Amino acid sequence: MQSEINPWSNSQNIDTDKLFREFGIEPAFPVIKSLKNPPAFFRRGIVSGQRDYAPIADAIENKKKFYVMTGFMPSGHPHLGHLMVMKEVAWHTQMGGTGYISVADREAHAVRGISWEKCKSFGKEYLKCLYALGFTGNTYYQSENNALKDLAFEGAIKINFSELSAIYGFGQDTALAHAMSVATQVADILYPQTEEGPAPTVVPVGIDQDPHIRLTRDVANKMRMFTLLKTPFGVSIRSKNAPSEAMDSVEKAFSGCKRYEGHIDVSGMDIAAVDSIVRKIETECGGYGFFLPAATYHTFLQGLQGGKMSSSVPDSLFKFDEPEKDIKKKIMGALTGGRMTLEEQKKLGGEPEKCSVYLLNLFHTLDDDSEVQEMCRACRAGELMCGACKKETFERVREFLKDFNEKMDEVSHLVEE
Repeated sequence: MQSEINPWSNSQNIDTDKLFREFGIEPAFPVIKSLKNPPAFFRRGIVSGQRDYAPIADAIENKKKFYVMTGFMPSGHPHLGHLMVMKEVAWHTQMGGTGYISVADREAHAVRGISWEKCKSFGKEYLKCLYALGFTGNTYYQSENNALKDLAFEGAIKINFSELSAIYGFGQDTALAHAMSVATQVADILYPQTEEGPAPTVVPVGIDQDPHIRLTRDVANKMRMFTLLKTPFGVSIRSKNAPSEAMDSVEKAFSGCKRYEGHIDVSGMDIAAVDSIVRKIETECGGYGFFLPAATYHTFLQGLQGGKMSSSVPDSLFKFDEPEKDIKKKIMGALTGGRMTLEEQKKLGGEPEKCSVYLLNLFHTLDDDSEVQEMCRACRAGELMCGACKKETFERVREFLKDFNEKMDEVSHLVEE
């Protein structure tokens, strides 16, 4: 595995387990098991990793304020590979989260050379898909959001090129606009908190987007006025160039505290309670009071021909408006986990974990867990043949796309609004 992940690559191989270990990504199951009715992408382990998701789970269960945001680079038509993130975002808004979607046209223009007109056209397609899946909330194009650009400038003050080189592998030939697009993505993630006040924010992404999450968490921390440390006696509130009025307000807020040159010590209080008060003071004094953004990481859906699903390999995926006959051809020609001959298949059984058709059902086309389990069992037992499985899967895909396209037609007016 490379020392850095390239979020813009279509061909890299990522060792997920190693990445989790090296960068401190935690497994998702321990924090989502408290959810009363977790969706399929949680139940089936498709979302396998998380950073700081516990406050989001708590907000869902206790109806507290939280945001869910993500971005889509409009460098082409939306397709099957984008569907999981879209489902995650839509579900979180249905669970009470305030939704934010960034159409990352500045990134597409800087990194892929897509014209502004094409960015606009592709962006509308992404938004239509999201609305059809039940997304509610705020949407914007990076190029049209002046408040976002201002926030990107402020965030960029906290980013240097050595960090960009270490995280993304940027070098002397990297265009300055590419680096600026990174600062804009940092601003995207933090933007909801500047619009509606500090609150936990979750960013559903594929594992290859983790560099953006790590950088944003670092920038968010640097943009805070204070940092809090738990001590044996309570909490130490440390100034990070906080203005004197903010220090004065903190001192007044905690009776019996002890003030020193650069910090204030509070005894006998829980760090969460202190944090809430300090965060409020920070925003009242012109600061941001950011919560560090949380993230969920989903595993990639294998391409229909094996390997990574990529728009540069047309047979690895299908677009939502693709002709039915073309989709059928791709599914019927998909790589499976079947054996070389029918006799071997019946004797040895298939290998569903290697099968792009089984994974398509696991990720998207079968809602009932028991049906997924039965498909897996029958495949392993040599009872389900690949041809029959492909035909059944195509019928499910056909029904899903028929319904999905009808819904997109129904919500097309929302995109124009």
